[in-house]
Amino acid sequence: MRLLVANPNTTPQVTELCANAARAVASPGTEIVPLTGRFGARIINSRAENAIAAHAMLDLLAENAKGADAVLLAVSYDTALLAAREVLDVPVVGMTEASMHAACLLGTRFGLVTFGTPFIYHELVAQQGLTGRLAGIRAITANAVDAYSNPAMVDQLVAEAATAVATEAGAEVVVLCGAAMAGMPARIAARVPVPVIDGIAAGVGMCEMLVRLKPAKARSGSLAHPGARPTIGLAAPLEALLKGG
Repeated sequence: MRLLVANPNTTPQVTELCANAARAVASPGTEIVPLTGRFGARIINSRAENAIAAHAMLDLLAENAKGADAVLLAVSYDTALLAAREVLDVPVVGMTEASMHAACLLGTRFGLVTFGTPFIYHELVAQQGLTGRLAGIRAITANAVDAYSNPAMVDQLVAEAATAVATEAGAEVVVLCGAAMAGMPARIAARVPVPVIDGIAAGVGMCEMLVRLKPAKARSGSLAHPGARPTIGLAAPLEALLKGG
């Protein structure tokens, strides 16, 4: 299968972290195709930046979805998740969505460790209907750039935060919310008393499972293609995608 790993952040190093983590867990025969946003924030950290990134994400998918079997959104805000499901006819999985649902299969309550603003993650949890399963959120002081420039420091901060949300808030599983945290669980698992889940690893598994199920594209309901509507100023591939082409 051909799996797009789409990162609307405009930092190629983050895309590389995600692609390497995806290849480490992908099944034989799964081709990982990494994509990086062409415009917008270096690292998305606000609703405004995320709104811009949604456009960048749809542009990426419009240009690259032909021939793909599934899409993994390699961004912890699951940017443009429902919009992409509307217009694409292949499975689309958000990395944080995948990791939270995987966490629910491993424990009764999960915690999140993030780089970014916790309130946005509270909103993501609520959108998935999982507020009652959330034990707590811990934001570390480092940022996503530190994850590839000083990984040992970030690993230690994440391990400490994961341990805190487990021991202080009662999380039975910890979800790492950050594309730049891709591949980290293998490095910190021995330092954390509960399972730790990486959204890229969980997302690859979810995508492969959904491709095997061969689901049909919705023809009714909120995720059916909205149909052709007049547009102005969009890139040609995105305009075609929105028209169902």
